[in-house]
Amino acid sequence: MKMQFLLLKRILLCLCLISLSVCERGFIRSSLKERFQKKMKDLPAPTASSDLSQSITNPGDYVFSILHQDLTRYYKIHVPKSYDGSVSVPLLFVFHGGGGNMDIQSNEEYYHQISKSEEIGHIVVFPNGFSEYRSGKIATWNAGNCCGESKKQNIDDIGFVKSILNHLTNKANIDKKRIYSTGMSNGAMMSYQLACYMTDTFAAITAVAGTDNTIDCRPSKPISIFHIHAKNDDRVLFYGGAGSSFTDRTLITDFVSVPKTISKWVQLNECNSSPKIILKNQEVQCDEYSGCKDGVKVKLCVTEDGGHSWPGGEKPSIFLGGGPTSKAIIANDVMWDFFKSQ
Repeated sequence: MKMQFLLLKRILLCLCLISLSVCERGFIRSSLKERFQKKMKDLPAPTASSDLSQSITNPGDYVFSILHQDLTRYYKIHVPKSYDGSVSVPLLFVFHGGGGNMDIQSNEEYYHQISKSEEIGHIVVFPNGFSEYRSGKIATWNAGNCCGESKKQNIDDIGFVKSILNHLTNKANIDKKRIYSTGMSNGAMMSYQLACYMTDTFAAITAVAGTDNTIDCRPSKPISIFHIHAKNDDRVLFYGGAGSSFTDRTLITDFVSVPKTISKWVQLNECNSSPKIILKNQEVQCDEYSGCKDGVKVKLCVTEDGGHSWPGGEKPSIFLGGGPTSKAIIANDVMWDFFKSQ
């Protein structure tokens, strides 16, 4: 009887210690979260110009702010050295991933968009998603069923894009037949939004590591679609669903699969249902669907590894996991080859 009592006592002591340990970890997480949020709230707003009246005639980097939906929104522009305003040039929108911002997406170390702009000669714009912080950090896009506070608060990100376009097409010499969009993760999902609702403006999109999670997609005409995804993506899963790293499921959705996304656009564009394999090796396979209405194309490149990342780039955060990015293809190169072929 005494032995049973001692055993019970030890079990209860262990349970108490486990409970205290769990509570302590919970307290630490809560404390770290509060400190992080305070740090974010203390960060200043981006240094930006609200004067949209001046023509953009000189190469360089610009940051603008605009009031949209009673919210101050920001966007960064890079104008290549070759631009002097005398010849119209392509315009590329590049949307950052969920939790990112325009500074991360425009960072040459990660995505190489600036050097590609210098090589091709196009103007590139990096819009900043909706953020609860004045700094614009930890931002998301309202891409239909995803993501974050932008989705929760039903932010008019399409209207924001239209405002940027109104500014740039009036103050820079933009070739209106060569306006494109691309994005990473939640930014890729935002590009699908534009393919659905701004088909008259955008000539083509390239989506990287983010599928079509639009709610009511009704493109006014066919549009060329290029999708790039790693088969081992551990966040936006290739065969559908969200990875286990998302702790707050209210901020995301049950992501549409890559095959379902491609099938949707093959049908919308009235393409041949059987693709042609245009690249295949141990590291990557690229399929292209032809015979589409109005001569548009649907293309899919699937890398075997790389996880949730931009092929040919570098991951901006260790929290993206999944090992190093794939070098089987260079996303910027194949993207511009696709755009030029339209």
